[in-house]
Amino acid sequence: MLELLILAAFAVLAYFNTVVHDDEYAGMSRKVGDRMGKLWDIAHQGMRENRFLRAEKALLTILKIDEKNAAAYNRLGILYAKQKEYRDAIDCFEIASSIESTPSSLHNLGLIYYETENYEKAAIAFEQALKLEDDLAARHVAYAKVQEKLGNTRLMVLELEKAAELEENNETLNLLYKAYQAAGMEREADMIQERMKKLIVPAGRPKRIIRPRRVAI
Repeated sequence: MLELLILAAFAVLAYFNTVVHDDEYAGMSRKVGDRMGKLWDIAHQGMRENRFLRAEKALLTILKIDEKNAAAYNRLGILYAKQKEYRDAIDCFEIASSIESTPSSLHNLGLIYYETENYEKAAIAFEQALKLEDDLAARHVAYAKVQEKLGNTRLMVLELEKAAELEENNETLNLLYKAYQAAGMEREADMIQERMKKLIVPAGRPKRIIRPRRVAI
């Protein structure tokens, strides 16, 4: 389940990282700014088309021009993560976080630490991301999965409860249901099961539209 969440998270982050603000290169010369914009376009296109080498070259060129570009490091980390080059991905996310600690870069770092079974560091990264932004269900789900690996069942349950409050759908409720069962909380599990049933739309025949009778006045 978390593997799907990781892939989804990277897909979302890849989308949002395609946005480059117009004022990002305001302090640069027009020529350099134009070149940076073109390099970003090449990187984005390369990622969309899975032409990873082309995207990597563009991002590395951006970093040669602006070595403290946190967005480029974060994007490069996503690229390496997609190719399962986790060591390089960790390096990129750590550098991005050291330049500019954002919820996305810290969350990315936590995901890679989780994938490489470094659960203690993953927990720290997710905690830092949650301190900056705690209104996304996916962040709480990821943190809960780490706590599950660390054997902190109660904290896992609490985080999944928060996730279900933020985003009540079959996925989050199912995770919470399983967590309740694992914790021996059968009454709570039954309640979640009832909530899940209410989300299921019955697949019956569509209702016939009844037209109002025409009444002569």
